[in-house]
Amino acid sequence: MFLFTNIFGNSVLALIGAMTCLYYLVKYTWKLLFGIRIYILSKFWKIDLTYFGEWAVVTGATNGIGKAYAHELARRGLNIVLISRSLEKLKTTADEIGRKQNDFQREQKHGKKTKIIQADFTAGTDIYGPIQDVLNDMNIGILVNNVGKIYDIHACCFLDVPDIKKAVTDIIYCNALSVPMMTAVVLPQMVERKKGVIINISSEAGAFPFPMLTMYSATKVFIDFFSRALNVEYKSQGIITQCVMPLFVSTHLTHDMDTNLLVRQADDYVQEALNTVGITDQTRGCISHALQHWFIDSLFPGRYRLSQFGLNVMKKLTEKGKTWLEKQKKKSKIN
Repeated sequence: MFLFTNIFGNSVLALIGAMTCLYYLVKYTWKLLFGIRIYILSKFWKIDLTYFGEWAVVTGATNGIGKAYAHELARRGLNIVLISRSLEKLKTTADEIGRKQNDFQREQKHGKKTKIIQADFTAGTDIYGPIQDVLNDMNIGILVNNVGKIYDIHACCFLDVPDIKKAVTDIIYCNALSVPMMTAVVLPQMVERKKGVIINISSEAGAFPFPMLTMYSATKVFIDFFSRALNVEYKSQGIITQCVMPLFVSTHLTHDMDTNLLVRQADDYVQEALNTVGITDQTRGCISHALQHWFIDSLFPGRYRLSQFGLNVMKKLTEKGKTWLEKQKKKSKIN
């Protein structure tokens, strides 16, 4: 009797082990295949973005990822509404999108129209009325909510931020409030036409809490949650909502870091990220960033990131960043 019970028990344990292995095999095989579809096959198998409308609206469109989205959307056939704070930069970016100069003649670069709207997204709710007045009569197919800001100094603990009350409201107005407010401006006409794309730029910092980037991280997770819920609400009405969660991209926000296998150049990153529209509602944008996210999430679970150990790591990385910036400033002065 004891022998039978022992054999039966071992068989049950073996079956459970086999089923567990099969479960994880199927799970990770599916993730691998889906990842290949998102980040590799999408280069050849992507949707025509001009189907959704004549115009694309991009906030924070004069630098970094926003500027790259503006250029890439124009290259793919859409007219571009550029919204940002600096009128001079808006005019320069609009001219870059519209034309290029060569030795013989002034010719079209993308051959598309541009419209500029000057707006400071840290100014609160008053800016959205004038923006809506301009956009109401336009056929908006795509909205890219890109505008965002970080602390004006390096990463630091909450109370070490200069002028903390202004910094808090500026980041909330710019990073968080701008997304639902701009969505409320554009979404009604998309729903009326039963098609449209809303792309919200979050960050890897929104995947889990980041000490020393407390406000930035908190606003970026808001964007992710808002995007995923909105996608469920309006997907059946022909509206695609996608949340983009990049890691390091070389922009002014990241002090124009040198590009490598881990740090992507903005134009290349956006080209790959746009390929994933309509395939996934949440994306790291490119295969390099997807692999980095998996690595961080697997090897550094939340209990480490949100511990004194994690805080000490952030402090060390911040100090290294300061040292690197100082070296870059010295190099620029020499050159």
